[in-house]
Parts: sequence; C-alpha cells; structure tokens
Amino acid sequence: MDFEIRRAQPADADAIAAAHLDSIRLLGPRAYDPETVIGWGAHLKPALYASAMARGEAFFVAVAQGDVLGFSSHRVDGGVHGITVYVRGDAARRGVGSALSRAAEAAAIAAGAATLEIDASLTAVEFYKTLGFEETGRGTHTLSSGRSMACVFMRKTLTVT
Repeated sequence: MDFEIRRAQPADADAIAAAHLDSIRLLGPRAYDPETVIGWGAHLKPALYASAMARGEAFFVAVAQGDVLGFSSHRVDGGVHGITVYVRGDAARRGVGSALSRAAEAAAIAAGAATLEIDASLTAVEFYKTLGFEETGRGTHTLSSGRSMACVFMRKTLTVT
C-alpha cells in the first residue's frame, strides 16, 4: 500500500476524528462489547485533536490519495511519554500502523524520552508487542465517556540511534 506519513496540522482534525472512529468501530468489536465500543468513540470530536495539538501533542497522519488512513501521536503526561496509534479498519495490517508508530517514537526520542508507557486496548496488544512493547500489567482505562474498558499496560525502552 502506498502512503505518506506527515506531521498533522489542525486542519487535519476532521480526518483524524473520522479515522479514529472508523478504527474503533471496525476493530474494537474484536475484543469489546457494543456498549464499550460506543463509549470509546462517544466524545471523539475534531476539536479534541486540534486542542491537543495546541497543547503540544505531536500528531502524524498516514495519507493515501488525499485520504487519512490513520494517525499517531506523542504526548507527555506528568513526565511520562506515551504514543497512540489508530488505523482505519481497511488499512490495518498493511504497514500503516508501524510507519505511524515510528513517526511518533521519533518525536518521543527528539523530546528526550527513554521509555514509552501506554494503555493498550485489547485489540492492539499484539500490534504493540510486534513494535517491542512489553506487558507490565492489566487493568482498566477510563474513557472520556466515563466508561471503563479493559486494557493492557505496556512499556517500551527506546533505542536512541
């Protein structure tokens, strides 16, 4: 699949929200009940991504023929570096997520990160393991809807080259 990875801009917020919701709705049901999937995507609006960008979260998009196939981001919460990767259901398992992850990890390294810590959805655990993340525990993640969903806590030690 041919695509390019580029830094996202606030103008990409609508496309990022659409890709995020598509990923949740198409891939989420593999591990979660319908109520959890609905709650997971309930508060995802374009303004959320534009606001995060304004606060310094670095976003990247994978684009093919003008369409956003997915996104990644790097953020720092309380000194802990983390990344997020979401890919549209029809772009999954085609190298898009791995390329997006590399972009977010490069941003983390540039920001001084030595490790990344994430709350991985059950649908994404194997993906993150292939990227070198290791499970550190299991628990729940509270969604912006207030609903909790099962997740796997994961960590990756970054290699600075």
